[in-house]
Amino acid sequence: MHTRRNFIRISSLGLGATVLAGSMAKWVVGANSPKNISIGSNSLASLKPVPTYCEVCFWKCAGWAYVDEKGDILKIVGNKNDPHCNGRLCPRGTGGIGMYYDEDRLKTPLIREKKKDGTQYFREASWEEALDKVANKMKEVKEKYGSEAFGLFNHGNPGASLEHLLRSYGSESNAEPAFANCRGPRSAAYFTTFGTDIVSPENTDIRDTECLVLIGSHIGENMHNSQVQEMSEAIDKKAIIITVDPRFSTAAGHSSFWLPIKPSTDIALLMAWIHVLIYDELYNKPFVEKYTFGFDLLKNHVKSMTPEWAYGITDIEPEVIRKTARAMAGAAPAVVIHPGRHTVWYGDDSQRERAMAILTALLGAWGKRGSLYLPEAIKIPEFPQPKYPTPKWNWKDINEGKFPLASMGITTELLKASIPRLNYKHQVKAWLVGGTNLPLSMPDKKLFKEAAESVEFIAVMDTMPMEITGYADVILPEATYLERYDFLRAAPARVPNVAMRMPAAQPKYDTKPGWWIVKQIGERLGLHDYFNYNDYSEVIDWQLKKLGSSLEEMKKIGVKLFPRKDGPLYLADGEDFQFNTSTGKIELYSVDFANAGFDPFPVYTPHPEPPQNFYRLIYGRAPMHTFSRTSNNPNLWDLMKENSVWVNPKVADLWGLKKGQKVWLKNQDGAVTTFPVAVRVTERIRWDSVYMVHGFGHSDKKLTRAFGMGASDEEMITNIAVDPVMGGTGMRGNFITFLKENPASDKKEDKA
Repeated sequence: MHTRRNFIRISSLGLGATVLAGSMAKWVVGANSPKNISIGSNSLASLKPVPTYCEVCFWKCAGWAYVDEKGDILKIVGNKNDPHCNGRLCPRGTGGIGMYYDEDRLKTPLIREKKKDGTQYFREASWEEALDKVANKMKEVKEKYGSEAFGLFNHGNPGASLEHLLRSYGSESNAEPAFANCRGPRSAAYFTTFGTDIVSPENTDIRDTECLVLIGSHIGENMHNSQVQEMSEAIDKKAIIITVDPRFSTAAGHSSFWLPIKPSTDIALLMAWIHVLIYDELYNKPFVEKYTFGFDLLKNHVKSMTPEWAYGITDIEPEVIRKTARAMAGAAPAVVIHPGRHTVWYGDDSQRERAMAILTALLGAWGKRGSLYLPEAIKIPEFPQPKYPTPKWNWKDINEGKFPLASMGITTELLKASIPRLNYKHQVKAWLVGGTNLPLSMPDKKLFKEAAESVEFIAVMDTMPMEITGYADVILPEATYLERYDFLRAAPARVPNVAMRMPAAQPKYDTKPGWWIVKQIGERLGLHDYFNYNDYSEVIDWQLKKLGSSLEEMKKIGVKLFPRKDGPLYLADGEDFQFNTSTGKIELYSVDFANAGFDPFPVYTPHPEPPQNFYRLIYGRAPMHTFSRTSNNPNLWDLMKENSVWVNPKVADLWGLKKGQKVWLKNQDGAVTTFPVAVRVTERIRWDSVYMVHGFGHSDKKLTRAFGMGASDEEMITNIAVDPVMGGTGMRGNFITFLKENPASDKKEDKA
């Protein structure tokens, strides 16, 4: 009978203090920290360059890892031929070497055990034992419930390896937090409007734009490499930049217009802009007449949505709304309405993204220089294998008819399907997890914990003892991206390209590459034909030769560019073009939305206001960190050790808060941060809001640098606004207040 799983911290087993000898010792944090090591450019000639692409964030910039004669990795620099980075890495990319040298890494497989008194702990295990345990559980689940009952939470390349294993096994019960918790609304909106998705990296022609519009998109802080570089070029060329944000972000500091909008009212502003373009006849008439569907219906829809109407909602003055709309029209079609990345805010996010797509279409800013360009990717040949088995049910069936425009699995639905009391028709009994730290990425903590305690088995593949490993039955320590071969990178771009990652060093400790781990499990399941290679380099070499290259060539160049075959980068004026929509045109009126029972045009709906003495929680990124995955990286931790909470001076005066003062945060549902956070008093945030950088407040002491540093914004996100269109989890409807004393002590006070 299944015993409920408790969260347990990883002990020193598998994480024991290991003395690094020789030149490796200089990477240990302390007096000899990485910041004291410098490799001059002239010395690179004496080092061996190894091609790689970054795994610190999803931009996956290609670079070279420089290795000395001892096999130590000393430096990472960008690949000059890579369109993702143009030879320049961001702080995260150059600091990625810290992932390799981090002494807190997972070091050996671990298995959960239970003592006679009921307490649980992890013990070290051999790879044979750990792999056997995972494979045997997969066999058991398949026999008892069907392979579909084994679910997967995945992200990035580690998750892709596990997805291949899962599909070979016969399950498509997978979900990626990056969809429902991040970019899903824009996928639904742009696909239903233009018949194509916004790719990653986004196909924004910022380098040639004359007007860049950022709506809650923090370029320069999210450090999306090529976009930061292109925005710098746009600034140098005197492009108009319009930033809509309740916070004076880094981008706002370089903008022609900063619109400090009242949070949750973005749709009203967008519809007012649309009103001005239409009723002042500033829209791109030839483009709209030739390529769009539903203009007259849209015109009638926005008739009353004037700047004066929007002013009462957004706090943006009517003349500012008109002036910024005219600025866009004057620059059109060389306008980028940036679609954003983390787009799940208030539960009507697909409609907000639809408004942005409609605005783009009215400006004719699609397929034109300086707008959204037409991306193209090289298709990577599929290595020979049998066809994946067809499961009896998959992630779509788990949704049971909800979220009709979702194009990927919904993480919250997969969690709910894991809880028997919720009586989902299709139930999930076990999980694989790779590349995602669910306790810090899932907004509903109670739901996650109940689901984790309900399933029979959890196997986690990770490089670090992140919070998710505390819920695992088996922990599979993966080698870092600098120690393994991996999938070829072939993201859509202006020019089709391929980038290769190969090991710059042997895996440290008893860690293994993800491809090796899934191959070993697959072979134990009798799935040999899906893993018909001895080393993943064989797969890469076969694919590259099909593309007219080879493993040997890519070892020398790292990135290979290919000519475009699908058409030009931009749409010629007046060119006939068939859009992949139900009408064959850009759908200002969304037929897909209407057919699914949703408003065919965006409609502004008021959202809840903060209760008295509470403030809306807004969160974001820092240029040196990616989510929670880098907060313990010795190189990047050294740049930013903890977050702070931004508080407007008026609010600080009301509460008697001072710069640097530590406070605990409490939300509208009574949740309190585990750790205190320092106050930053600044005019750069509206009085009705506070701001935090995401990814801090780790609770596992085995993350020796990140433990207890700053506060976790995720602990404050208990109210979720679900997007009915595609299942997005809107997280910005949460409000916080301040506690000056430790809430764990006898004395508590909510206000001075």
